Amino acid sequence: MERAKKIREGDVRTASRLIRNIEDNIPETRQIIKDIFLHTGNAHVVGITGSPGAGKSTLVDGLIEWNRGIGKTVGVLAVDPTSPFTGGAILGDRIRMQRHAEDNGVFVRSMATRGSLGGLSKAVGEAIHVLDAMGKELIMVETVGAGQQEVQVMNYAHTIVLVLVPGMGDEIQVLKAGIMEIADIFVVNKADRDGTKKLQRELMAILDMSPNRSGQWRPPILTVESAFEPVKFRKGIEAVATTILGHHRYLFDNNVIGDCNRRRSRYELNDALVSCILDPILNQLIVDGEMDRMVDKLLQGETDPVTLAEEVAGKYLQITAD
Repeated sequence: MERAKKIREGDVRTASRLIRNIEDNIPETRQIIKDIFLHTGNAHVVGITGSPGAGKSTLVDGLIEWNRGIGKTVGVLAVDPTSPFTGGAILGDRIRMQRHAEDNGVFVRSMATRGSLGGLSKAVGEAIHVLDAMGKELIMVETVGAGQQEVQVMNYAHTIVLVLVPGMGDEIQVLKAGIMEIADIFVVNKADRDGTKKLQRELMAILDMSPNRSGQWRPPILTVESAFEPVKFRKGIEAVATTILGHHRYLFDNNVIGDCNRRRSRYELNDALVSCILDPILNQLIVDGEMDRMVDKLLQGETDPVTLAEEVAGKYLQITAD
């Protein structure tokens, strides 16, 4: 309870240690998450997704500055590729967004994907709860940039910003349904490059072909120019920031926020069930050597994966096949 209290008081050291333990799957973290859960649900969670090299970190850095300018507290979870040696994030918060390091109203944490699909770490959901309980009003989740699999971010975020850059093959990427369909806001970054107008036209054409009921949110297409042009860059950041706020208001004004929260709760419950039921069984199979024995049976053609799974379910869960 003491550590949960420190989290609610905004203690950075306690929050950092807890998120690290969540990533390392330390069992004692479960109780702390239980203790803080009732103090969550107040933050606006924004997913920032897009291809590697699209400039997501620079965009997030600008959004931090803008939101701090209007007095909002900000948390950032930057999900990075995993180091093959340490299992940690290759990119760290020490080398990104450094100018906010001394601001008590900003908390930035890098997290490793650790093999998780969808461009997100499995621990992200609980880390969002930690930042929420700390009192961060805006939580931005910057994904690693893994193509269409980035759709997983929709299970955590209220608002999803898809960052695209002209000349990086995004013209083809946007035609792929998965990541295109989850975006609430499109940002054409580095818009001083050639090909910006072409990319905007293609995005507009796809939106025009998409079904859109009257009164439903239509994703706007915004542009942000290079950070090396500070005045133009800040103007673009302001447009993105105010549009994010506008989407949040839309969710409440049209009673859509409940659908977002229900989807997120269902996803979190699924994760918790896997963690509490499936993971212990898998660990036991490994410890007992049963996993290797089952793999050997598959390799020798003695059985099939479904039959083996049914046997495990019958043994540990008393579930029988129909």
